[in-house]
Amino acid sequence: MDIKTFNIEKLVRSNVLRLKPYSSARDEFVDFKQKMIYLDANENPFENGVNRYPDPQQRSLKEVLAEQKGVQVDQILLGNGSDEVLDLVFRAFCEPKEDNIITLPPTYGMYGVLAETNDVENKKVLLDENFQPNVEAILAKVDVNSKLMFLCSPNNPSGNSFDGVRIEQLLRAFKGLVVIDEAYIDFSKHPSWLNRLDEYPNLIITQTLSKAYGMAGIRLGICYASKEVIAVLNKIKPPYNVNELTQQKALETMLHISKVNNEIDCILRNKEDLLKALLQVNFVEKIYPTDANFVLLKVDNADRRYEELIAKGIVVRNRSKQPLCDNTLRFTIGTKSENEALIKALKEL
Repeated sequence: MDIKTFNIEKLVRSNVLRLKPYSSARDEFVDFKQKMIYLDANENPFENGVNRYPDPQQRSLKEVLAEQKGVQVDQILLGNGSDEVLDLVFRAFCEPKEDNIITLPPTYGMYGVLAETNDVENKKVLLDENFQPNVEAILAKVDVNSKLMFLCSPNNPSGNSFDGVRIEQLLRAFKGLVVIDEAYIDFSKHPSWLNRLDEYPNLIITQTLSKAYGMAGIRLGICYASKEVIAVLNKIKPPYNVNELTQQKALETMLHISKVNNEIDCILRNKEDLLKALLQVNFVEKIYPTDANFVLLKVDNADRRYEELIAKGIVVRNRSKQPLCDNTLRFTIGTKSENEALIKALKEL
């Protein structure tokens, strides 16, 4: 994709291009650091910490993220979980009943759900036997109405990272937007594509605080892209889509990033211990390479083993209905004691 000839307006839905975004009270007055009497937004005036509307642009949080990730504030959009971010991308760029997307099963199921919700065709191209993108087959599926391509790397449910050369080939050849879902990037030995953001104007990267950062409950998703793409998404996002409590908790955690890094290191150590122990479980037929905080296993009978583990008080994920995942179970890496309980249960079986 040539950065000089890329024109985002050619991809945006015509109604979104014409749209004048809603301007909330907190969009019009943004100097929150001043001590002011706020009589502009019809709020309850009695202070309790959440009686005021939150910053619609989450400026304080974005400033910390920008510094930590090495991007500009205007290259960031925050959402109510990554699912809202992905839905905004659909609504901004895909014309219902006309456009299509490219997905690479087995992959994160919400891409397909959002395609159906937005009445957009989902063209599926299976990963190869090593769970890598088949570039030739993918590009053969692309047509003039292919607006988005979703690459989940590290991939869910397989756990592996996609080959960088193949990703580059797709970024250069695809005329639409390539969304790299990096929900599990903090556990990976491979670098994020964030440091290539300025190189590819058609690149969108999504990340989340739900995995490595231990904040699945606050629902905070992050989108990184060119300032032009972010400006389009800001036109259609709800004015107060990230609530005040979420912003406060996320900022608190981001300012203590060393604790997050310590927990990531612990999870990775626990993963290595679990992988070694799984080699001794006789009904585990294959352990797939993993770059995430989970591992996919091929077993003798996934339905039976899943129910047996449930009976022992352990909930895992049966992925057998996914393409290329016959008789597979997915184990999230838990604490040391949780992993030990899992291994004990598996050996008893």
